[in-house]
Amino acid sequence: MTTTLLPTTLAGSYAHPGWYCQAREEAVQGRYGPADAAELHQDAVMVAVEDQRRAGIDWIADGELGRLAGVASLCSRLSGLRPLAPLHCLGVAGRTAGPRYEIVGDLAAPHGLGVVEEFRYLASIAGPETKISLPGPLTFSELLAPGGRYRAPLVVAENLALIIRQELLRLAEAGCRHIHLDEPALASHQALPGELVRTVNAAIHGIPVTVGIHFAGNAPAQRSYARLFPLILELEAPEVALEFASREMCEADLWLTFNPGKRLCAGVLDARHSWVETPEEVAGRIRTLLRFVPEDRLTLAPDCGLAGIPRQAAFGKICSLVAAARTVRQEIAGMAQSEG
Repeated sequence: MTTTLLPTTLAGSYAHPGWYCQAREEAVQGRYGPADAAELHQDAVMVAVEDQRRAGIDWIADGELGRLAGVASLCSRLSGLRPLAPLHCLGVAGRTAGPRYEIVGDLAAPHGLGVVEEFRYLASIAGPETKISLPGPLTFSELLAPGGRYRAPLVVAENLALIIRQELLRLAEAGCRHIHLDEPALASHQALPGELVRTVNAAIHGIPVTVGIHFAGNAPAQRSYARLFPLILELEAPEVALEFASREMCEADLWLTFNPGKRLCAGVLDARHSWVETPEEVAGRIRTLLRFVPEDRLTLAPDCGLAGIPRQAAFGKICSLVAAARTVRQEIAGMAQSEG
């Protein structure tokens, strides 16, 4: 991924500025023209990039701010779908329910998912050391109700894997060097484990860039990562992203137990709360991980996306992340010098 020791990066989304939240609602309701929506996307990404630059993040992401409707923005690029009315409009279920679609025709993305365009804009303002995020086939399929010739959830995911694969190949051709694939559904999908791995591998097999698979610690299933091993080691992705900060560094020793040849992107910032950890708190988490993970195979990130917390808190967190990584790098260099 990089020659930088303990590189820092985001894990998906970045915090939404207040003005962006208001404007996004207007855009989703159709009150923006295409040029207006494009300008909103570009301005928001510029803000996210500038925050990361000021903090000193090594691998810069666009924070998924180009997707005004979240993952549903990708659904708008698919043919063969019909929107479904929400099952819940009231209470917590109504506030958290995302859009869902029914498959009524051939599932295809004739003009791609739009992620390549997102990457090109990001690279134009942030340079080559950038990464891009998109959902994995299992997680993406949760938005789509089976229908037509797509009779089962796994069949939907298998077809989405082929669509995602084409997008990944186009990203590689466009010069993207690192891709973050969100796949929390791997921990909660009802299909057999072997079928799940085959589905994800169908999307990433032979992709000539670093692909990292992210497993959310708050997936609707048991929170233990132990039950995912050695399953996730069968994934063809060279990097696995796991959350540790919000889980009090639980199961950090799994990497030593199984000793995989993969790189670990470790979540060392709690992305579910707006309190800002001090650099020393984050450095302590990094030191814990280094007891089990080789320093040259460790990337540092928030547990997951930061879209759920205020921008000021998100910026404070990534500043602490960068400062902590710098401290631990200096400690490692000092130990190497003393041993030499």
